[in-house]
Amino acid sequence: MLSLNPKELKLSKLHHYLLGAVVPRPICFASTIDEDGRPNLAPFSFFNVFSSNPPIAIFSPSRSGRTGKHKDTYNNIQKVKEVVINMVNHKMVEQMSLASSPYDSDEDEFIKSGFTKVKSELVKPFRVKESPVHLECKVNEVKELGHEGGAGNLIICEILKIHIHDNILDESNMIDQEKIDLVARMGGNWYSRTDKKSMFEITKPMSSKGIGFDQIPKEILSSKFLSGNDLGKLAGIEFLPNETAVNDFKLIELSELFLDLEENPKKLEWSLHEKAKEFLAVNDLEAAWKTLLSFNN
Repeated sequence: MLSLNPKELKLSKLHHYLLGAVVPRPICFASTIDEDGRPNLAPFSFFNVFSSNPPIAIFSPSRSGRTGKHKDTYNNIQKVKEVVINMVNHKMVEQMSLASSPYDSDEDEFIKSGFTKVKSELVKPFRVKESPVHLECKVNEVKELGHEGGAGNLIICEILKIHIHDNILDESNMIDQEKIDLVARMGGNWYSRTDKKSMFEITKPMSSKGIGFDQIPKEILSSKFLSGNDLGKLAGIEFLPNETAVNDFKLIELSELFLDLEENPKKLEWSLHEKAKEFLAVNDLEAAWKTLLSFNN
């Protein structure tokens, strides 16, 4: 394993490692305005939401690694403490990238990148019409993390109003994760897309408590067929199926396998692990456990 001390690395290399390792990162497409009313639009991938009550988003326009100077977004927020955070979907990603070009502060990135200004309701900066979600925010605090090139500046924003395009809502007026089609930053020039092919569901244990790895039998833990993710699923079950349920499943679903391999117990055990893995692939946790436990029943 390559082990590195950040203090011993050149800034460019440290930047590369951090942005390549912490991925994917959501994109804050920040719209700001200066004291003379000139708009600015720029994307930042040091960004996320950090609270729901109050609703807080934080992003960080870092100082230039080459010059050490602050970005226009930072300078504008110091004068007009408001920002609109526009989420970026796949339809607008090339235009968003163009807006990140180092234009002079008196040039309008809305015009340069072909985006449409929409007047905000509670803040001065404009919204981006093409964006699927707009967050109108007031800036509560700006925290500088350093004074040299590459240093971040935390812009702590309170969300005052949320605008969501109808075409990404489901029948319950909630955001459909397949329809929103957001993009995120990876390392280098790479992005990722949150489409159906790249998304998967894991039920979050809000109130349930899984049995844990320590309750999985050693012969299952050491299986050469079951991955860490497979074992994680198995450890998430709240209660193991009882002996009667296991025996019934064995007679109905696994009898042919036991008959075929009754003279070869090791191959039978491996085959049961492979069968359990198939059940886990379709999230049939109960059947997977019954299959695994049947070997010793």
